[in-house]
Amino acid sequence: MKPSFGEFLGEELSSYFVLVTAAFIACTFLAVRWAKRARYDHEALIDLALISVFTGVGGARIAHVLFDGFFWDYVHLCIDPDQVGWKIPRSECLSEWVQGRWDEAASLCRPSARDCLAIFRFWQGGLTWYGGMIAGVGYGLYFFRKEGFPLGVGLDLAGLLLPVGLFFGRIGCFLSGCCFGKATDHPLGVSFPPWSPASESQWREGLLGHPSLPSLPVWPTQLFEAGGSLLIAFVAWLVLHPRKTFHGQVFCLSMALYALLRFGIETIRADDRGIYGGLSTSQWISLFLLGVVVFVWREASRRPELFSDPSW
Repeated sequence: MKPSFGEFLGEELSSYFVLVTAAFIACTFLAVRWAKRARYDHEALIDLALISVFTGVGGARIAHVLFDGFFWDYVHLCIDPDQVGWKIPRSECLSEWVQGRWDEAASLCRPSARDCLAIFRFWQGGLTWYGGMIAGVGYGLYFFRKEGFPLGVGLDLAGLLLPVGLFFGRIGCFLSGCCFGKATDHPLGVSFPPWSPASESQWREGLLGHPSLPSLPVWPTQLFEAGGSLLIAFVAWLVLHPRKTFHGQVFCLSMALYALLRFGIETIRADDRGIYGGLSTSQWISLFLLGVVVFVWREASRRPELFSDPSW
């Protein structure tokens, strides 16, 4: 775990956002290279990449607020902070980072003041990848139609780039310590340092005596997903794309593989996130994504002219 790469011009270099920046650079480079080879407007794709930063982050934040189980915390932070309670040690509560108010009777940390802007502070944590993906692809399809890219071509480009970006993002998650897995005694288990998200979560669950202790070994779910995404990227670029028989096929297979990967990994994740009907938010979205893949595959294979038409 390495949450920071030091400072640059007096500002902390968050390892997560450094890796997200690396994802942006890598995906933009690959998109431009693809566009030049396929004789599409590569400058338009640079414009799309820049706008996708905002649509992706916005979608990821909205999904976190609505579906990860923290919606009412944000509401109460703005309306009635006394209804918000964080189970963290007193020392952390009173630290410069949290600046909370210690409730001795309840042994909880409470906000020291109303904060209606907390919902917008994505840089303090709270981004859901699926939300960013949906928003990014949604805007991308609008952009492709406006610029005259065939529907299937735009979808296939998304299928090529999304697993590449996710690879970098999950490495960033591992360095930051978020998105960790359940405790395990398997040799592949990793222990995160004191005060890491894993240590604090295990302390709240009674598995650890104090968050100042290293966490119990957990499944490195971030690395599992990073490795799986990298494998999907290789398959998409080197196997699927050169051999596709209709536009949209790469998107379907790439997203189906990721949906299955994510559904499985969610079963061994232990970080806080929404659970509905026994499944996590991301598992429900994975199932929905598989349904979308089936629909797109059927339509693209039956009506290839629609997915190849620049004026769709």
